[in-house]
Amino acid sequence: MGKRKEITGKDNGKQKMWTIITVIIVFFAMAGYAGMSYYYSDRFFRGTTINGINCSGKTSEEAEQAVAKKAEDYLLEVKARNLKSQSINGKLIGYRYVSDGSISQYLDEQKLYKWVRGFWKKQNYTAKENMTYDKVKLKEQLEKLECVKKENQTAPEDAYVAYKDSKFEIVPETEGNTLDFNGAYQALSEAVASKKRTIDLNSCPAVYVKAAVLKDDPDLKNSLEECQNLIRTKIVYIFGEETVTLEGDEIRNWLIFDERGKLQKNEDELRQCVAEYVAQLAATHDTVNTEREFCTTNGRTVQVYSSVYGWKIDQEKEIETIMQEMIAGVQISREPVYAMRANARGMNDIGSTYIEVDLSAQHLYYYQDGSIILESDIVSGDMQYAKRQTPPGIFQLYYKKSPSVLKGKMLENGKYEYERPVTYWMPFNGGIGFHDASWQPYFGGNRFREGGGSHGCINLPADKAAELYNRIDESAVSYTHLRAHETLRHL
Repeated sequence: MGKRKEITGKDNGKQKMWTIITVIIVFFAMAGYAGMSYYYSDRFFRGTTINGINCSGKTSEEAEQAVAKKAEDYLLEVKARNLKSQSINGKLIGYRYVSDGSISQYLDEQKLYKWVRGFWKKQNYTAKENMTYDKVKLKEQLEKLECVKKENQTAPEDAYVAYKDSKFEIVPETEGNTLDFNGAYQALSEAVASKKRTIDLNSCPAVYVKAAVLKDDPDLKNSLEECQNLIRTKIVYIFGEETVTLEGDEIRNWLIFDERGKLQKNEDELRQCVAEYVAQLAATHDTVNTEREFCTTNGRTVQVYSSVYGWKIDQEKEIETIMQEMIAGVQISREPVYAMRANARGMNDIGSTYIEVDLSAQHLYYYQDGSIILESDIVSGDMQYAKRQTPPGIFQLYYKKSPSVLKGKMLENGKYEYERPVTYWMPFNGGIGFHDASWQPYFGGNRFREGGGSHGCINLPADKAAELYNRIDESAVSYTHLRAHETLRHL
């Protein structure tokens, strides 16, 4: 058997000493741990951050103060359109932190015995930063910004139609930098409430006053199309062998532009230009109320006037027609709209088919296509009475009727001045017309001067009246559907 080691009194002493040392160490360790636990009873553990702020060893009040300190240096940078940035100091708007108790709650939720974990494990908290500010003071600070001053603002400009490089185009709107104060205040309020430190007013939707008309505005596009149609328009007027053309270059001169080339759309002004153009057409080509040279059958050349016969443009209807055609941008060849038409073009618009009545010779000639097909002596108005004289001029037949009763002026007793039945009645100037006159003893000569003249009508022998009545219908077909359209000449 081996030799057993004996424990001496010296060894026992060492062992007791280490036991005591160990107890002392444990005691102090526990006391230290307990002390640290007590220390952190009202403080945040090591490694604790709140809203990015190191709050290790801070009380809840100290942590609140650290978070609140962020409000002390609050500045809101305001970026405005076309101007330098400016800042609003938080102190000037009463910007400050208001505790909601969440930081204190975080501290209460700490487990005291876990304080040691802070040496190797971080604890991050996010507390709601309740900031408040004075809205009245914010409005006052906004009013002091350069971007709010009227002298620093430029109004936006609407998109418009302009004529450039031989064509119409839409010039886009310009932004300007006129502020809507209420919109700007709302944007600033939201930025401050959100604790933003920068706001770009240009990116906020309701801050700047916008142009009323944008480049993609449907009405503006329609206006552009109308303008393009205006200069696309081409109207070729036909006046017999002559033509007159109205086209885009002339129409464009009727439009008004400002110094930028912006079209000043004014329908009344445009209509006035059209009216002047139509008036010039009428002055050049109308023959109503003008005199014409006419070569009589007996070889005389005379001037003949008429206010009821000839070419006459219906100016109001022609103006309206042009306005509609310009809007549509039509290209067309046509006659103007007429209020009155003649039989032919040229200086002598009577043509080659007409009735010539020579009052001096008391004779009638009926020309058809330049040849005399009927002639007759006549009796015209009684020269002794001004009211019965046959007026000279150019007239068109209204209609024809067989038989008929010619009536004079109605008297006070309800009877007519005269009533005469006729077989053939062909009026051309109010109550004046061609008709048979069986009561005339003869025709031609000086009958119209001797008290046997008519009341203004052209009296014809019965056979000649019948022939005229029957022939005039045949030649009238090419002129009108219902009325004989012969030209009457009084010379």
